[in-house]
Amino acid sequence: MENAKRFVIDTSAFFCLKDDEAGAERVQEILAKARHGQIKVFVSFMSLMEYLYVCFIRYGEELARRAYLELTLLPMEIVESDENLRLRAAEFKANHNISLADAWIAATAAEKNAVLVHKDSEYETLAHLVKCLPLPYKQVK
Repeated sequence: MENAKRFVIDTSAFFCLKDDEAGAERVQEILAKARHGQIKVFVSFMSLMEYLYVCFIRYGEELARRAYLELTLLPMEIVESDENLRLRAAEFKANHNISLADAWIAATAAEKNAVLVHKDSEYETLAHLVKCLPLPYKQVK
């Protein structure tokens, strides 16, 4: 993955960065390379919505809006829905045991021929279809 030039950052990786969890430094490296034009970073519209609603729950509306604004200032291109993306997301959801949001996000990585940076074991079912860079999963106690 070191030579990869295109990445999609999953919602879980954004929270990894925000919460300074194990793997946050890897997300920071990717964003720094994007800032310097060395790589391209994409984000699914679905990750933006997920990030915003989780921040609403965690912090309330005012802080959620601030956190969302900070997220949108990162060096990444937002990928909106189109016909190809809808078809790919529907195929992933229909054929694999993943959430609807994860189907959209994985489809974004597949459509952009990008490495999916995540901290979500649900993507393991798509590892043969989507290039993945899993960050350390949270340890369950």
